[in-house]
Amino acid sequence: MTDNTTHDSPHVRLKRVPMDGAQWTDGFWANRFNLCRHTIIPKMKEALEHPDNRACLANFRVAAGVEKGEHRGTNWSDGDCYKWIETMAHVYAITRDAELDREMDHWIDLIAKSQDDDGYICTQVQLTNKERWQATVHHELYNMGHLLTAACVHHRATGKATFLTVAKKLADYLYGVFQPRPPELANFGWNPSNIMGLVDLYRATGEKRYLELAGIFVDMRGSRPKGGQWHTGHANSDGTDQNQDRVPLRQETKAVGHAVTAMYLYAGAADVYAETCEKALIEALERIWQDVVSRRMYITGAVGAHHQAVSQRGDKVWEAFGLDYQLPNRIAYNETCANIGHAMFSRRLLEITGEARYADVMEQVLYNTGLSGMDVDGTRFCYTNPLARDPGADMLSNDTAERWAVHGCYCCPPQVARTLAKLHEWAYSTSDEGLWVHLYGSGTLDTELPGKGRIKLGQETEYPWQGKVKITIDEAPAGTFAILLRIPGWADEAKALVNGEAASAEPGTYESLEREWKTGDEILLTLPMRPRLIVSHPSVEETRNQVAVVRGPIVYCLESVDLPDGVPLHEVRIPRDIELTPSYEPDLLAGVVVLDGQAHRVVEGDWQGTLYRELTTENGEAVPIRLIPYYAWLNRGIAEMSVWLPPA
Repeated sequence: MTDNTTHDSPHVRLKRVPMDGAQWTDGFWANRFNLCRHTIIPKMKEALEHPDNRACLANFRVAAGVEKGEHRGTNWSDGDCYKWIETMAHVYAITRDAELDREMDHWIDLIAKSQDDDGYICTQVQLTNKERWQATVHHELYNMGHLLTAACVHHRATGKATFLTVAKKLADYLYGVFQPRPPELANFGWNPSNIMGLVDLYRATGEKRYLELAGIFVDMRGSRPKGGQWHTGHANSDGTDQNQDRVPLRQETKAVGHAVTAMYLYAGAADVYAETCEKALIEALERIWQDVVSRRMYITGAVGAHHQAVSQRGDKVWEAFGLDYQLPNRIAYNETCANIGHAMFSRRLLEITGEARYADVMEQVLYNTGLSGMDVDGTRFCYTNPLARDPGADMLSNDTAERWAVHGCYCCPPQVARTLAKLHEWAYSTSDEGLWVHLYGSGTLDTELPGKGRIKLGQETEYPWQGKVKITIDEAPAGTFAILLRIPGWADEAKALVNGEAASAEPGTYESLEREWKTGDEILLTLPMRPRLIVSHPSVEETRNQVAVVRGPIVYCLESVDLPDGVPLHEVRIPRDIELTPSYEPDLLAGVVVLDGQAHRVVEGDWQGTLYRELTTENGEAVPIRLIPYYAWLNRGIAEMSVWLPPA
């Protein structure tokens, strides 16, 4: 197998392991990898072939000339199909499943036949009367970026050059169009997956023009801002906050605009920094990331609070970041693609710096809002991820009362799928110091430590349900090196033992366990898993005087289905000294730890026609509650739900 995952990006502290170097074997993430392999991939194909779905594989058959028809679906349909192929490639790298190989070959052949002679490929333009590069909302660069990334992943997984050949031809075409920096295309980059894709292609081929072009796309953002206000951002010539192109990226101080395009831009720029080491670029990215996590991020790790809003600079924005500390719950947008994009951005900053805070946020996303967009069966999805739901309230754009299998905008399901398919690749890194452990889950690792030799280990744990993690060294290179364990920032009572001897375990750090490791050596990490009541910054008006419950990395919520009949969720109050008892329920929601306890009920009576009333000081009757992981909400029918609850 050819694998360029370990391309030696010169300006990262941490190197990625080969795509088959780590594998999940049991437990939380293994279950989801297997779900991806056996359920999500085939069910996603059914959706991509469904006549009512708006991401459509059929467009490639038509463009390739093997089927008659017209273009169907969205302008970004092609990109979502490429993400599905990327998912298969990641799974194939682990399983060597011949059927997946054949499936990929089939679609790659059609894609190659769909490509124009000059390298251009976008079926929403090729099969319609649209002209090239006329409107950013045609999503040409979004589609092309996902093709580039999928082709590189396919090449690493299979060693085949079929898809990579398509990608190189496309990138050469893009270089000819954009390298001269035509002013009319200055703001042409609605959803810039093309930046990540071009860096991926540079890493796969070594062709420096692709890295140069990725840098050009970063430089273009903000190079031609608009002076006016209330602009839609659709025209080619005007830059606004909606697309992060009012202010040049290197000068930006905050996260603004459409949250998916933002996270793709920031992740792509981080990839460019990893190859170029431009100080102004990394300073801007770290500044923006800190703005997100300190003012614009939900407790679930979600980002992009608003369906529609106005930026501080007066631009109309949608699916977007809002003002400082503006984090509504019931009407939160929090698109699944943006949330996972947030984890992608954090992962890149982790690799550049080695700082544990980035891994903590990455994990926060993965266990919460990164999963909440998909049901526990892997067949139905949500586009938005609010932190409260009143089934009787109005649904806003892309909100749905129930999860769906096909949709008018199908970008989020393959985003979830490709993340689950490759998450084992996020679990470890290597550096000159040694081996870094980012994510905990039962599995194996077999890789090379730079300049030292081969290391093999096994990890056994029931994390995130339990806090014990055992790592056993199966093979180690000679000499001294470190194993660096991430101690989550919330783990204030963490304990670590190496062969039974106590080691340091400081929360919010990577603890460096340096020694001459031998076969059979054992690390035992114990993380505290007590339920914690969390409050928000007082400037977040929507959650002032409310609490959320978190256990380990998992954020919990209360659904009305878990309350006694006749008890409305809004009458429940959480005692500040509540005792919450965890228990694992293997037959509930594909297996979860629930938290059971006694809350108070404040009976408020009928609010019909009433907007305000006098405060009652009575705690009311005791009422049993059961909290479930937030990611598993909306799996048992339509119900009320809330993450944040008022204390008694």
